[in-house]
Formats: sequence, structure tokens, C-alpha cells
Amino acid sequence: MKSAETHDEQPLTSLPKIVSREEWQRARDQLLIKEKAATKARDALNAERRRLPMVRIEKDYVFDGPGGKVRLPDLFDRRRQLIVYHFMFAPGVGGWPTAGCPGCSMVVDHIGPLEHLYARDTSLVLVSLGPLANLEAYKKRMGWKVPWVSSEGTSFNADFGLSTDEGETFGLSVFLRDRDAIYHTYFTNQRGIEVVVSSFTLLDWTPFGRQETWEDSPSGWPQSEPYGWWERHDEY
Repeated sequence: MKSAETHDEQPLTSLPKIVSREEWQRARDQLLIKEKAATKARDALNAERRRLPMVRIEKDYVFDGPGGKVRLPDLFDRRRQLIVYHFMFAPGVGGWPTAGCPGCSMVVDHIGPLEHLYARDTSLVLVSLGPLANLEAYKKRMGWKVPWVSSEGTSFNADFGLSTDEGETFGLSVFLRDRDAIYHTYFTNQRGIEVVVSSFTLLDWTPFGRQETWEDSPSGWPQSEPYGWWERHDEY
């Protein structure tokens, strides 16, 4: 494990304006108006998402799970909604890896107790192309409890656009079960996934933000290249 990173406490340059508590409160109240507008806009977007058309799943996908072969309906675990995180665990030049994608690992680190989803008739499962033995070993290393199945030997990853000629990528799919019928209702990837990562939200509330070069921050604020600072949680 890497030792904790230390920072030389150099004086900060280009600090935001220093004001009284009263002036700060006025500025905070003005920002709150914009934050509330963004919240309402997100609510409207969520309402539109709930009305997206759906695609019926006709193919019978069979996955490798810890208890044996499981089909897509089994992943619902008798619930009506299913969230699938497509975790990148694909073969490389040297064959199958023993460790999963650091970015996907960061996402899964932020998935809390699933009982809260279960209370809303929703299951969540990780699906990866890697062999089940590799997934199980890495899951144990990371200390995760999220269900994880292997799609090795199936067309699942390719059918949902995760395995392409350009390689493997990640994403999140949502499914709805209506008795024996299963529908694909939603998919997102790239920055659409980052809302799962609560560390980003917490950092967004800080003066330094995520400290990545794409952010619009005051001059002199600490910044580094995106993604480069991410590590598996036992490798920092």
C-alpha cells in the first residue's frame, strides 16, 4: 500500500474575496437560488427518464454466478427492477487480469448497502466479461458485497455496446420486469455514472473541487490531470 500523500503547505494565491459573515450569507443565498433551480431541473429530467420508451429483451442470457448458472430474470431476485453496472474486466495482452478497472472499482466502492434499493423493489448486480473465479477473487480483495456475475461466453456485453472493435467500456443499464417480460429502459456511461461516486459530490463542495485540470477554478488552485489520481482503495 502506498503511503499517504503529503502536500507542502505553500501560501495559496488568488484567494476568493474575504468578506464579513453577513456578506458571505448574501452571496450564499444567491447561489442557493441557482442550486434550487438545478435541483428542479434534475427532477424534471428524472420525470422524462421515467417515460422513456422501452425495448423488450428477447434473448436468453445465461451468466456464471457463485451458485451456478443464472439467467437475466434470476438477477432480479424476484424484484421488478434491476440495475446492472457493466464493470470493465476484459482480457488484455497477457490474458485475463486479476484486478478490475480502477475507475469501475471507484464506482463500486461508493455503492452502499443494497437493502435501501431492495426496499424499493430494485436489485443491483455487477456484470463483467471476466471469468467468475477472477471476479470472485477481486471482490474478496476489495471487500465488496455487491452481487457479481460473469458474462463470459455470452453476447451480453456486445449486445449492449460494452464490447466493441475498439475494446471494452463501462456503463449502467436499467431493466424492468413485468411478469415474464423483461424490458431495457435506460443506459448511461461516461460522466453519467459519476453521480454514483459520492466522493465527487463531496469534493465539489470544497474550495479546491476535484482538483482536475478541466475544472474552472481560481488561478493557482491545485489541479492534476483527470483520472490520473484515481487508485484502487488499497493502492493509495
